[in-house]
Amino acid sequence: MRVVQTSVITENIKEMCIEANHYLSEDMKKVFDQAVENEEAPLGRQILNQLKENLQIAAEDMIPICQDTGMAVIFMEIGQDVHFEGGILEDAINEGVRQGYIEGFLRKSVVRDPLIRENTKDNTPAVIHYEIVSGDQVKIIVAPKGFGSENMSRIFMLKPADGIEGVKEAVITAVRDAGPNACPPMVVGVGIGGTFEKCVWMAKKALTRPIDERSSIPYIREMEEELLNKINKTGIGPGGLGGSTTALGVNINTYPTHIAGLPVAVNICCHVNRHAMRII
Repeated sequence: MRVVQTSVITENIKEMCIEANHYLSEDMKKVFDQAVENEEAPLGRQILNQLKENLQIAAEDMIPICQDTGMAVIFMEIGQDVHFEGGILEDAINEGVRQGYIEGFLRKSVVRDPLIRENTKDNTPAVIHYEIVSGDQVKIIVAPKGFGSENMSRIFMLKPADGIEGVKEAVITAVRDAGPNACPPMVVGVGIGGTFEKCVWMAKKALTRPIDERSSIPYIREMEEELLNKINKTGIGPGGLGGSTTALGVNINTYPTHIAGLPVAVNICCHVNRHAMRII
């Protein structure tokens, strides 16, 4: 049994909130540079270069990449041989978010009640997803999610007879409906299978997978590549102003489902797809 102090969790999450909001992850840098080189439309290339300049300024001057510094989404993969001491884990996570958003001078965008709309003034609480895995390590992913793209996400409860072509059509429909509102070029996370809530969780988690890492399932890998190609042929382009780069990547997660259902969730993220990962 390995003991981990909750203060360590707080400190890491504080730093990760600041890191994710100021620096593009290495996988996103690589694919973004490729997009600048490959964009066919002059206006699209100009917009991508402007976005790239914005990213450089943010990193050099410690200015948030976007004014919407998101609602903090935290994925915790906890080894079953880990024991936490020093306080309640959820409190420690939210304290890390609180410190990160206050000390990092990040915009506080969370309201305490969805209808009364009173701001919590520290961007808490976070949305936290827990998984118990083997081992004695803790993997933390912090993914600040802006709501320009979040609001464009969709869930489809398809019929099994809709099959793989129905899934593809659902993804394309979600992207077309999002258009310029998701700050393209976008990253598209897709969850297929499970139940209503499981497929949504998978779509969200898919956004945190390194964008240059394809699915290990051959036909899903082919679908990711096919959908990316089709999305980039929609002509939406950077900033929604036309071009050949509407999406930077499509990541798909799957799970077993019921014989009577085919749930599909599409969670769209903007061109920065902010996330930071650490293993403790």
